[in-house]
Amino acid sequence: MEIWQALMLAAVGCLAGFLNVMAGGGSLLALPVLRLMGMPGPLANGTNRVALLAQNVAATAGFRRQGFSDLRLSLSLTLCALPGTVAGALLGTRLDGVWFNRTLAAVMVGVMLLMLRKKKKDTGEDAQVAVGTRRFVLGHVLMLGVGFYGGFIQAGVGFLLMAVLHRVLGLDLVRVNMHKVFIVGVYTLVALAIFAARGHVNWIAGLILAVGNSTGGWVGSHFAVRKGERLIRIIFHIALAALALKLLIG
Repeated sequence: MEIWQALMLAAVGCLAGFLNVMAGGGSLLALPVLRLMGMPGPLANGTNRVALLAQNVAATAGFRRQGFSDLRLSLSLTLCALPGTVAGALLGTRLDGVWFNRTLAAVMVGVMLLMLRKKKKDTGEDAQVAVGTRRFVLGHVLMLGVGFYGGFIQAGVGFLLMAVLHRVLGLDLVRVNMHKVFIVGVYTLVALAIFAARGHVNWIAGLILAVGNSTGGWVGSHFAVRKGERLIRIIFHIALAALALKLLIG
């Protein structure tokens, strides 16, 4: 790998890490770059997991340092996601470019339709919206599908997590991001192990990308807390619109 390629990977990783923590879709920047470097789909998919793991560990530490942590809920949601992650990662090691685009397009259409629905106003500032038992259970059941998609191709999974945590469980967007980075961090470790076992990880490229992702993730976690829900909502919709445009123009 040449020096300019390493610097490009680190820079792309930094932007991807920030975007992943604030909203989602950062892998849509990293994966094309890895593909342009000549990596086949499964190898790019697996290599990206190295960076995602570092990014979410850094972001989780950033949230925790600022007093944002709910380990009990994070763990229960993560445990529900893990079985899906294993199945998705096993399938993801065989994923080619065509099915990647088709699957991602279908998921994003679903997320955009969900976001068009009106949301009830929050009952208090920086407070979690009270949810009934049915919504609580539904949120955990949906995590199985989120885990599957995350293990499968990962790109855009942040949008799905935000939909489940924000729309179903009624969490404010700062806490949504707090839980999101923990959940993705844990299941990414499982997915990475599966990709690595099948030889689909370029560790050098992954570690360089990880330096950028972890830096971007750390910065993103601090922005999320300091700037609050309004900025996250703006970035979320910008990222969603950009992703939709990318899918439309190919």
